[in-house]
Amino acid sequence: MPASLLSRLKPSPKAARPASAGRRVDGVDWPDGGKILADLAARALLTAIADHSPFLWGLIEADPARAVRLLNESPESSLARIASSLRDAPDAEPELMRALRSARLEAALLIALADLGGVFALEETIEALSDFADWAVAAALRHLLRAASSAGRLALDADAPERDCGFFVLALGKHGGRELNYSSDIDLALFFDATRAPVAPGIEPEDLFVRIGKGLVRLLQSRTEDGYVARVDLRLRPDPGAHAIAVPIDVAENYYETLGQNWERAAYIKARVIAGDASCGARFLESLVPFIWRKYFDYAAIADIHAMKRQIHAARGHETVTVAGHDVKLGRGGIREIEFFVQTQQLVFGGRRPQLRGARTLPMLSELRAEGWIGADAERELAEAYRFLRAIEHRLQMLGDEQTQRLPVESDDLARFAKFCGYSRLAAFESALLKRLGAVERHYARLFERAPTLGDSTGSLVFTGVADDPETLATLRGLGFVHPEQAADTVRAWHFGRRQAVSSARAREVLTELTPGLLRAFADSGDADSALNAFDAMLARMPASVELLSILRGHPRILALLGDVLGGAPALADVVSLSPHVLDAAIDPDRAASPLRSLDPRRARERLESQLAGAPDYESTLERARAFACEQRFLIGLALFSDAIDADVAARAYSALAEGIVQAMLERARRAFAADHGSIAGGEVAILALGKLGSREMTAASDLDLIVLYDFPADAADSHGPRPLAPDLYFARLTQRFITALTAPTRTGPLYEVDMRLRPSGRKGPLATSLAAFAHYQNAEAWTWEHLALTRARIVAGDMALAGKARRVLRATLRKRRDIGELFADVEEMRRLMAAERKPAHAFDPKLADGGLIDVEFIAQTLILAHAHDHPGLLDPSTHGALTRLAKAGLIEPAALAELGDALRLFSDVTQLARLALRPPFDVEGAADGVRRRIALASAAPTLAAVKDALGEAEAKVRHWRRALLGFALD
Repeated sequence: MPASLLSRLKPSPKAARPASAGRRVDGVDWPDGGKILADLAARALLTAIADHSPFLWGLIEADPARAVRLLNESPESSLARIASSLRDAPDAEPELMRALRSARLEAALLIALADLGGVFALEETIEALSDFADWAVAAALRHLLRAASSAGRLALDADAPERDCGFFVLALGKHGGRELNYSSDIDLALFFDATRAPVAPGIEPEDLFVRIGKGLVRLLQSRTEDGYVARVDLRLRPDPGAHAIAVPIDVAENYYETLGQNWERAAYIKARVIAGDASCGARFLESLVPFIWRKYFDYAAIADIHAMKRQIHAARGHETVTVAGHDVKLGRGGIREIEFFVQTQQLVFGGRRPQLRGARTLPMLSELRAEGWIGADAERELAEAYRFLRAIEHRLQMLGDEQTQRLPVESDDLARFAKFCGYSRLAAFESALLKRLGAVERHYARLFERAPTLGDSTGSLVFTGVADDPETLATLRGLGFVHPEQAADTVRAWHFGRRQAVSSARAREVLTELTPGLLRAFADSGDADSALNAFDAMLARMPASVELLSILRGHPRILALLGDVLGGAPALADVVSLSPHVLDAAIDPDRAASPLRSLDPRRARERLESQLAGAPDYESTLERARAFACEQRFLIGLALFSDAIDADVAARAYSALAEGIVQAMLERARRAFAADHGSIAGGEVAILALGKLGSREMTAASDLDLIVLYDFPADAADSHGPRPLAPDLYFARLTQRFITALTAPTRTGPLYEVDMRLRPSGRKGPLATSLAAFAHYQNAEAWTWEHLALTRARIVAGDMALAGKARRVLRATLRKRRDIGELFADVEEMRRLMAAERKPAHAFDPKLADGGLIDVEFIAQTLILAHAHDHPGLLDPSTHGALTRLAKAGLIEPAALAELGDALRLFSDVTQLARLALRPPFDVEGAADGVRRRIALASAAPTLAAVKDALGEAEAKVRHWRRALLGFALD
């Protein structure tokens, strides 16, 4: 028979205020008249508790007889009695809840007395705490299973309802390793096998077991007048954001096989079945052996787990070993480092060394030393530090039954706590603590000495596990995240593999390293939340992300640039998500500058031709062309976004690129078409560009307005080739091939969208137009609006001879004498119709606004048509160029040129940035803050409101000049 707890007491913690604490002890109505106080060791222990622990002293004062009974019994007998009381707990729920809570308070007091009194070593303390949690969970589940069986939902043995029920509870973390701390949550995971569970017909297994799981949490966690049993944490189940609290085992097995993370492997080292169907649980854990224990030495686990630890230590509060306010679990040299030290090496070597698969820290330290992986000094110092720090942790939690591991900050409070830990002087406690922390830090650092640091992070960034770390939320808030909880959840979701792009182990390993820098880049963008959300949306669209993440990890400048793009240009970020390789070009200074060195389309075509050289077939040619266009547009956009070029240069660069691509694609289409159909003797083709390409004013979102012209000798025969075609049909089919080359959809999208509605007769007309038909149509049938469009027309590709003929037709058309009154009336009618049918999408749509970009263009185009007959030099496809020529000819006032030019520039600045940064409908006011700031900056305005005011003023001036020059207003 073991001796009583009283007879085994050793020197106790010291009271800081022994006189007042002694009076409190003497003031208790002890059941034996105070005889218990005659024992000096008992009196010293009770006095220390009265002085230091409000929680424990409250238990003693509430029931002195219970305290005396526990002191007079052996702790082994008391624990056996508590276990028996829970095995035989009443079935009625109210009585069961009282029994569970009563048992918890008795166990809490008993284990504390044995711990503080030196009767229990650390191992016995943590085993007793873990055993009680096992008993409580098992008793609560037994009650719920019986209730389900009585209700006809399950067919179970009333005496042993756990047997073959198909539902089981795993303990994880410290509970699973039988290392529970004094006031810890218990980490549970609930699973069921629907094929094994004896569920009644018509009952859905998942609904039933989720209900049982919720009942289990309620029985254990609900606070009543009798207290609570345990705080339950179910978030260590597979991806808790995606799965219910009870998980089918087949779902769980698939998750761990494909998405399980190293921290989850570490958690499952300690997994244990503690309640429910034991055989079912054992089979499940056996199925996870390949997930937990890799066949080959898994050195990648070291980098991954250390990255998690470095995230923890990114907090300034954890950067150095201290005493006041130090976290003995998470801080430098703390309990977590000892656990990581052991678990990491278990994960690395346990696949080949089954003896390293144990769940408990201290035995595994011994095994690592026996296996030769660590030295005797490491085992001795880490084991001693573990016992020391766990004892401190327990005393911290005994103060108020709170789950805390942080030492007091104030020196007086710290000195009192040192006495609770058995030290007469604070200096001695500090020395003992620093010695252990230093030893742990030294051994831990040796294990990870080659691992990179996190750089200059400014706070805790912990996204492992499932809970929000309060310090991490504070860090995110300090970085500028308005919704830090949402941000933390987003990052955690990546680690759970909820995005296909980060579902591979390699992607998540790189992501773990990259996360702190990634979040800093998002913060520096000026709109951290939008940047993070945009990056998450990118991952959602990408099939894989290792390439992108590796580029970002290796190039901090590109990471910073991407952060800016994500926070300020989500549409530009879309390009990266579809084609991560474009970032390679941004890294290379030579490639980054290539679209801007020359705005000559011939240079763009030369660069494209070098990319297309050696393409094995026509399809490969198209794919290479798309990759080139995507890269070049991205680089132009980056230059505009970063304010390296202005909107006008960007417009000319986009246009030069498009022109060069049109030239190359026409040539490739002609070659491929000729291979099938031969050629038409003397036949020629030319591409007429109108709209933004014609005027060299393209934006990132512009399509191509094209007309395909052709000509051939009157006596031309059918084409000479394997499949000959008549001339008109030949050029129609060639046009189809050419347009398809530009518009065919691929994974990265088409080269360009092409609009051919400006061809003669629009959609009703043939796809390609002979030069003669084009000339006749423009001379005899075209509407005024079609001639307005021709003021911006240019030949951009094709045969030189036909290009010359087409230019002569254009000049003749535009320079013919017109009835100015009729012209102005047609323009007014057209503008009113447009105003009625096409409204501005929002306040920042300067294109369609009354007095907006359309009106500036109409003024220039109308005046060209009105006066080109007498002033042939007016013809200029660009709007600003046309206005300048009109002013030089004295056809508009210098003030008109200045005000219309300023308005055009502002409209172009806003339009270029909006179409670069945003997706349709380009709503600037509804955009993220980063976008709004960028547009304000590009418009040389302090705020977006100032941009709006400037747009209003510019539109008013354009309306004035429209009335003065064209003679009409819309209102």
